[in-house]
Amino acid sequence: MNNSCKSIKFLSTAGALVSLGFSLVSVPALVYSADSTKFVLDKSHEYFPDHVGNEWVYQGTMIEGGMVHIQDKDTRFTNVSKVMGEEILEGVMVTVFHDTNPGNQGPSDSYYRRDAAGIRYYGSKPGTTLERQLVPYQIVRFPLEVPSSFEQLNRKGLDLGMDIDRDGEKEKVDIVAVVSVQGEETVRVPAGMYLGAIRLEAKMIMNVHLSESGETIQGTDTMTAWFARGVGLLKYIERQTIPSVRSQNERMVEVIEELEKVTVKSDVASLRRSEAPAKSVFCDNLFHHELLKIAAPSRLPADS
Repeated sequence: MNNSCKSIKFLSTAGALVSLGFSLVSVPALVYSADSTKFVLDKSHEYFPDHVGNEWVYQGTMIEGGMVHIQDKDTRFTNVSKVMGEEILEGVMVTVFHDTNPGNQGPSDSYYRRDAAGIRYYGSKPGTTLERQLVPYQIVRFPLEVPSSFEQLNRKGLDLGMDIDRDGEKEKVDIVAVVSVQGEETVRVPAGMYLGAIRLEAKMIMNVHLSESGETIQGTDTMTAWFARGVGLLKYIERQTIPSVRSQNERMVEVIEELEKVTVKSDVASLRRSEAPAKSVFCDNLFHHELLKIAAPSRLPADS
């Protein structure tokens, strides 16, 4: 079984590319806050387009290895993400995104809703016991203030939904996640070069309490993602540290997806998932990949 999992994905992408990818992206309008060290991005939602039919193709790489060793495996994959439409989920209208192979973990659907306050994640199919205890939760706050951060999750004593130490009792887990908007950067991906892309980071820490020994093991998942106005998710880098129940040899998984091609509506005014997020956190042979489909981020969604 593959040791990695999907991660916190800000899954959004949109906009239209011309032959020179960067030529589409205009310099975003900035509204400065009272604090001169910060600024606010006008029309923040334009970084997360979500028109039905929008489609993004990503080139992916997954690297797995021990924390103190050179990589064991380097896997290449492709993920196609598409806005499928809207549907009612538990009484709420959500936008549906379908990914063919996010993080090299096979197909999944993700559900998001956007309003004036930001974007909220409503879960995925297939889902997990743990994810169902967390959703819905916010993955992006509007307006985007640079720099800024907020605590996305802080939950204790959740049912992990898995018996990691194999003693017949499912483990409990504590989760803390923080999302931060870090700044503007120029980003080059196979689709082109983009000026003024916004860099976001989501970091999650999971403390799993083993019922047999009473010990606690920790896994971390950090995702850095770049979004362009009118285009959406350009690139993300996710790094997971994977604890071992039976040894001190932690493993590391790194997943990178970069935009290769995008087909979107010409106007910039919606949202899109990441997917990815988003959507899980860390895992190994004991932490089955279905466990960590906890999205943060990490490709975004919305409703207009």
